[in-house]
Order: sequence, then C-alpha cells, then structure tokens
Amino acid sequence: MENALQVRNESVTGELIQLVSFCLDHEEYGFNVLKVREIIRLLNITRVPNAPSYVDGVINLRGKVIPIISLRKKFNLPDAEIDKRTRIMVIESGSEMMGFIVDEVSEVIRISAGDIQPPPPVANSTIDLDCMSGVVNQAERLLVLLDLEKMCTHEDNLLFSNAMN
Repeated sequence: MENALQVRNESVTGELIQLVSFCLDHEEYGFNVLKVREIIRLLNITRVPNAPSYVDGVINLRGKVIPIISLRKKFNLPDAEIDKRTRIMVIESGSEMMGFIVDEVSEVIRISAGDIQPPPPVANSTIDLDCMSGVVNQAERLLVLLDLEKMCTHEDNLLFSNAMN
C-alpha cells in the first residue's frame, strides 16, 4: 500500500504544468495556460459607471463584451505608462471571460508540479496571499503563481455577469 502511494505521489510531482508568465511592476507572475484564452494588444476600453476602481471598463471582442481589469490597480501598484508591450490577457473564469491588463507577457513555460512551493507566510507584497497559489524558483528568478478563482471574489463575478447581461 505504501509503495502505491509513493508511486502516485511521485507521478503527481513529476506532472508538467504550463504557465503563461507576465510582468507587473518588474515582478513576474503566472497563470495556468489552460485558463488563458488569448493575449491581445490593448484596445479601446469603454468605461462602465459605478464599476470598482480596478475595472477599467469593457471591450468588444468579436461580438462578446468582456470586462477589463487592471492588475496594477487590483494589486494597488503604482500606475505605469502604457506602451507597445502592454497586453490584455483574456482569461476564462468559470463560464465568464475577463481581460487583465498586464505590463508585458513574457513566455509560456513548463514546470514540474513538484517545483511549486507554497507562498511564503510573510510576504512583503501588495498582493493578497489568498490570490497566490504558489511560487516557483526557476533559473534565478521567482515566479508568483496567481489563483484566478481566488483573485476574483464572488461579488466580482456577480458584478461582471450582471453587467454583461
């Protein structure tokens, strides 16, 4: 019985996960590639009245209205100049699509599930620890993995689904 459990644990830690890495305020973060529908250049964003401060507005992407969230504002980071590297990452959260403005999309990387370490108990970060699913130390860089379901609260999801219907 112990050997079967040990083999199972080894196969889980050896599982490869693909992440889309991106930059915000000179720090590197990642989303699971399975949640990322597409990465697009910044489009004209239409403001939405009474939206939370971190919601920049909505865009029309091939006939579908998608809310756009500034991750800098969501994480209380200072504003930055929008340039040619600024992107919108279109993410699927449950049945909803939403876009996240990031400074730059870096690359798609493969990591072993066993390389993901839990978030540090004390983080000197503006990001809520609940939003972090782990940290990967890879090639002299730290990559913070974000948990989309925990990043967007139930109230956020209700707001987005009500606003889009």
